[in-house]
Amino acid sequence: MTPYALIDANNFYVSCERVFDYHLRDRPVVVLSNNDGCCVARSPEAKALGIRMGQPFFEVRDLLAQHQGRALSSNYALYGDMSSRLMQVIGQFSPEQEVYSIDESFLRFTPGEAAGLTALGGQLRARVLQWTGLPVGVGIGPTKTLAKLANHLAKKHPDFAAAGVCNWLELPAAARAAYAAELGVAAVWGIGGRWAARLGQAGIQTVADLRRADPVDLRRRFNVVLARTALELRGTPCLALEETPPPRQQIIASRSFGQPVTTQAELGEALASHTARAAARLRAAGLVTGLLQVSIATSPFREDEPQYHPTWGLALPVPTADTVPLLRAARAALGLIYRAGYRYQRAGVVLLDLSPAGALTGDLFAPVAPAGAARRARLLEVLDGVNGRWGRGTLRYLAEGGAQPWRMRRERLSPGYTTRWEELPGVG
Repeated sequence: MTPYALIDANNFYVSCERVFDYHLRDRPVVVLSNNDGCCVARSPEAKALGIRMGQPFFEVRDLLAQHQGRALSSNYALYGDMSSRLMQVIGQFSPEQEVYSIDESFLRFTPGEAAGLTALGGQLRARVLQWTGLPVGVGIGPTKTLAKLANHLAKKHPDFAAAGVCNWLELPAAARAAYAAELGVAAVWGIGGRWAARLGQAGIQTVADLRRADPVDLRRRFNVVLARTALELRGTPCLALEETPPPRQQIIASRSFGQPVTTQAELGEALASHTARAAARLRAAGLVTGLLQVSIATSPFREDEPQYHPTWGLALPVPTADTVPLLRAARAALGLIYRAGYRYQRAGVVLLDLSPAGALTGDLFAPVAPAGAARRARLLEVLDGVNGRWGRGTLRYLAEGGAQPWRMRRERLSPGYTTRWEELPGVG
């Protein structure tokens, strides 16, 4: 039996903000989505007020004010940096680690380490809190699905709230059965509200019901993924630890505008900015793209206005990670789909047909070494290096525009505590 642990930061976005601003502690705090639209993270105090995930900010603005609460814009640079620090600390407890999301990580241990994992989970929580300031929950189990379920108990069940660690392996059989009967099937990893409703119609309402279900019947009636989930809940491992992230299938750069955009010029600037960002991520991953897809869209929430949501893809003559040919392709695609008379609310770029930069077959009729190829590669390296060190957009292409009035609205943005020298926290 190979034990797994799932470590998950509590209310990650809010917790990152609280590390550097003690005024936020013990107060209702929400972090808002793009353009400060909806609540995408909530502190326990905000949840206690009844604020829902995804609830529009304008609906809770007065409620937060009544309880001396705060609303903050999403500080993606801060959260990304704190995530990197979190994963580095977690990785010290086992050489076998899978970074599952920005705030979740699986660890795998040897069978010989199983006896001391509850204590180890406590040590991990203490070190993460001391070194990063982030509270985490730890779930331990014989499969990834049970480790995830144990993490759910560690963070939300009063029996484990104080310790923040739940070890499914050490629970008596009667306790396991009681918790499985108590938890709704939506608590299981990978089962959302829609799947929970479908399973409920089939008489599967709790974790215990899913554990008892026949995997063969589940596969026949639903799919193989659900059958594997049922086996994992029984303690049969079906999901391997992914220590190496699977190859990326696409890179997306998309944002809503801070204000509606009507002109092709402004749409072109926004798409150029998204394209440059996607190209930088492409190069960082050591990949090239053979297909660029552009989309623009009006707001679906403005039903009183004309709607238009076109998408267009262009195949590239030669797969590349160079920003310039990608900018040309994005401009060409925009020219094919832009229509005047609409108020556009979003634009985005998707890079598809990805492959490793060094694994392509060369073009038989292309020059052996295009003129300036080495200088071009060096220029892109410098560009990425400067933006990586001093912040995205420090150097940018003229096509991205200057004032950029369409940029995402973030009027409640906290400082870049760990990502900008001039905004480092001070003591005094």
